[in-house]
Amino acid sequence: MKTAAMVLFALFLVGPTGCGFAENTQPKKETAAMESLPNSENLKKATFAGGCFWCMEPPFDKLDGVISTTSGYTGGTEKNPSYKEVSAGATGHAEAVQILYDPEKISYETLLDVFWRNIDPTTPNRQFVDVGAQYRSAIFYHDEAQRRLAEASKEKLAASGRFDKPLVTEIVPITEFYPAEEYHQDYYQKNPLRYKFYRYGSGRDQYLEEVWAEPDS
Repeated sequence: MKTAAMVLFALFLVGPTGCGFAENTQPKKETAAMESLPNSENLKKATFAGGCFWCMEPPFDKLDGVISTTSGYTGGTEKNPSYKEVSAGATGHAEAVQILYDPEKISYETLLDVFWRNIDPTTPNRQFVDVGAQYRSAIFYHDEAQRRLAEASKEKLAASGRFDKPLVTEIVPITEFYPAEEYHQDYYQKNPLRYKFYRYGSGRDQYLEEVWAEPDS
């Protein structure tokens, strides 16, 4: 009974749809417009899909050299999609996080490493409890250099023997990126309790700890 009560409480906090819930809010503007930043011509973007975008912002936000992260939708056909449309799987978009970073302080290779360490690259059209093509894992490259680095990192990880299944993460060119509604941005900071309940219930951290645990010496 105690466990059941905790589950019901978690569902109440998070809402019935897991990674998100419908709200009547307008899509946000870019949190850090490139033209408004010093030396903005030197900044670059990286875009990754790793399931629920709530869980993909925190690991990048804490990195020195990352200017901003923006949750959004990309890889689909519908213009200006809403969360409700994307979560229904009707637009072809994936939930993604777009990172604005300073390549003089942090490399794209480092961002790739952080990406791989925060997803399950072996499950097609799914990340943990979230199921559907909108939760597929993908690297959306912005130029040829990013494509080559992404391909190389995937090949290296596949050859490492860390996973016993094929890596199905897509490496595809970036399409139009649409920032998600404001309530999704920095969700882990705005709603820390709901975020923690969702993240724990998703099984993401338990999986990552098992996969990336160092063997006993």
